[in-house]
Amino acid sequence: LERTHDANIRYMEPNRPDMLRSFDRTSRTLSLNARLEPASWFFQIASQLALMEQTTQIANILDAANFKTSEARQICRLGLANYFAGALLLPYGAFTKAAQSQNYDLEQLARQFGASLEQVAHRLSTMQRPGQRGVPFFFARIDAAGTITKRHSATALQFARFGGACPLWNVHRAFEAHGAIIRQLAQTPDNNRYLCLAWSSEKSLGGFFSPTRRYAYALGCEISHAGKLVYASGLNLAAGAKFDPIGVSCRICERRDCLQRSVPPITAGITIAADKRTIIPYKIV
Repeated sequence: LERTHDANIRYMEPNRPDMLRSFDRTSRTLSLNARLEPASWFFQIASQLALMEQTTQIANILDAANFKTSEARQICRLGLANYFAGALLLPYGAFTKAAQSQNYDLEQLARQFGASLEQVAHRLSTMQRPGQRGVPFFFARIDAAGTITKRHSATALQFARFGGACPLWNVHRAFEAHGAIIRQLAQTPDNNRYLCLAWSSEKSLGGFFSPTRRYAYALGCEISHAGKLVYASGLNLAAGAKFDPIGVSCRICERRDCLQRSVPPITAGITIAADKRTIIPYKIV
């Protein structure tokens, strides 16, 4: 940025708590929130670089997408810049090689590349280049209310776009694990089986009155790939092993015997017995 684009970078105390970066085109100054972690500084610098150096390629992709609103086009523009930043921080070839050699150990990869666990996990879910594919992962970020705020899947597992995720999924226990990576063997109603990893983090810009954002993260792969992960150590991955039954969301999950069900599936009816009371007050038919 400084050498090629004659831009200055300064780290400043933010005048508002949600500021990450701000670029002044007149003075050519990129201001970064001084309270961010170094991995976030690098990411924001790289995102700005994408908006300066990849304008033509980004515009071509946006034009081909034929968005119906200008807002959708701008959101995608930001997403493409962020994808560029992730690729610059975690280069495809070097990152794939490191991931394979370290058995996809998230903390080791974060340390090697100076990245956060979220950045590493998100990048792992995109490593499907033809001829150089990594393990196909799903990835999600969930807030304290259970809303999925970021999602990507290279597996058969898809996430609900509306409503909460399955309460039996281990990602909801991650807030209790104080940052530790927890494991779960899970099976979805389509009989696909997964090794699911989950952890949580807090993001604060410092200061007693500063807001703190809390997120839980999920990363997983189909069980056929689980043996490549360090996290499969000591787990019984055999066909007859016990796997937790999970779904996508109650509205589209057809499991009849789930004690955590909140609402019936939209494709089924219910009956209610007047003289009998069970945990779920109706029977799915």
